[in-house]
Amino acid sequence: MFTGIVEEIGEIKSIKKGSKSSVLTIRANKVLEDTAIGDSIMTNGVCLTVTDMSSADFKADVMSETLDRSALGSLTQGSRLNLERALNLQTRLGGHMVSGHIDGTGVIKNFRKDDNAVWVTIEAEEKLLRYIIEKGSIAIDGISLTVASVSDTDFQVSIIPHTADETTLLSHKVGDQVNLEVDLIGKYVEKLLGLSSDTDNKEKITQAYLKNNGFV
Repeated sequence: MFTGIVEEIGEIKSIKKGSKSSVLTIRANKVLEDTAIGDSIMTNGVCLTVTDMSSADFKADVMSETLDRSALGSLTQGSRLNLERALNLQTRLGGHMVSGHIDGTGVIKNFRKDDNAVWVTIEAEEKLLRYIIEKGSIAIDGISLTVASVSDTDFQVSIIPHTADETTLLSHKVGDQVNLEVDLIGKYVEKLLGLSSDTDNKEKITQAYLKNNGFV
């Protein structure tokens, strides 16, 4: 598990591509402290296992499933990445609970300057937007952020200067893909209530529904 508080911005040193997978070598510093082979490092929102490391970089295998579901396949040599080590018992939970198992990708629609902040609008599929709520949490490329607003086609976050300086989000361009992980709580509630994820056959939670199912 992770918090979505980025510890360091790393850089792709090399990519070794297979037929359906890749091996990434990533330059890093801080996240290598107290890290051993087999540990997890969240890389642009994706939990990757350290398979080899030196004092200045680490290697990680990226399987075909991860390439299909994330934006990692668009990385090139020199790409910058948000990095975070897995939680330990002494870690302050400054963001929110993030698994590093992304739910899909979104596309940056626009940036809008607002005094010292920047509003970022991200388009996403309805199957992801159903779990995104105003003032709820979202992980974008591994960054824990608060949702400022949501529509039927996109959502917005507001980036303060510190987040802009410590992450890669504002280095993106309009049209770039980003990795998204929605808050775990919504998915668990949906599962426990037996609600359908089929967007054409959604059940609504009403007082009658809760009463009929023994919740009230």
